[in-house]
Amino acid sequence: MQKTAVAHLFLSMLFLAVFPLAAPAEESVDTDRLRNEMVETQILGRGLTQPRVIEAMRKVPRHLFVPESWRAQAYEDHPLPIGMGQTISQPFIVAFMAAALDLKPDDKVLEVGTGSGYAAAVLAEIAGSVYTIEILEPLAEKARVLLAELGYERVYVKTGDGYLGWPEEAPFDAMIVSCAPDKIPGTLLEQLAEGGRIIIPVGEAGGVQKLVKGIRQQGRLSITEAMNVRFVPMIHAPAAPSVSPSVGE
Repeated sequence: MQKTAVAHLFLSMLFLAVFPLAAPAEESVDTDRLRNEMVETQILGRGLTQPRVIEAMRKVPRHLFVPESWRAQAYEDHPLPIGMGQTISQPFIVAFMAAALDLKPDDKVLEVGTGSGYAAAVLAEIAGSVYTIEILEPLAEKARVLLAELGYERVYVKTGDGYLGWPEEAPFDAMIVSCAPDKIPGTLLEQLAEGGRIIIPVGEAGGVQKLVKGIRQQGRLSITEAMNVRFVPMIHAPAAPSVSPSVGE
C-alpha cells in the first residue's frame, strides 16, 4: 500500500474516533420535529390552546412509549397497539382529556388505565402528582420502569383494579379514565374531592362510547358530554357500585 493511501486511512480512522457518527442525535432531532408537527396540526390545529397542556405535549417523547415496531407512527393521528390487547390513545384525545380537567400545578390526579404510561407523563408535566392504576401487571411494570427512567418521580404506578380506585390516596382533585366502563364507578366518585373533575368514556364495550366530564358538587356529579370515542373496555369487579352519567344531573 502506498504511503499516501495509508495516511488517508489513518486520518479517516482518526476523524471517526474524534468525531463519531451522529445517528442518535439525528434521530432525536427528527422526533423533536415530528412531535412539534403533531402539536401544531393535531392539537393547536383543532383548537386546543391551554399553554401548559401544549407545553407538555411538546415535551413528552411519545415514541418511547410505543413498541419499537410502531415508533415510526408514534406521532401520527391515531391510536397504536401497545400489547396485551391495549392501545395508546391518539395524541389529540390525550391532550383533550388533560385540558378538560383544568389542572392546577398542585393538583393530585388519579389515572385509571396506565397502559404505556404516556398519559401519566403528560399529566405529570401539568399537575402536582399522578397516581395511576393498571390491571395488567406486565404493562404496569413496563410503564413504571420507563417513567422512572425518564425522571417522573411524582408518578406512582399501582397494579390493581382501577374500578376500585386508590382509596389510600384519596381524595383526588381530578381523575382521568382511559378505558370505558358501562357506567361511572361509584367508588371513583367517592374518592373525588368536592369540586373535583373527572373525564371518562362511558358505554358498551366494542361500540361507540361517550366521553363525559363530571364535576363533583355536593356529593353528586354534574355531567356534560364531550364527544363520541372508542376506548378499550374497563376490566372491573362486577359487584362494585356505579352511577349513571345523566347529563345535567
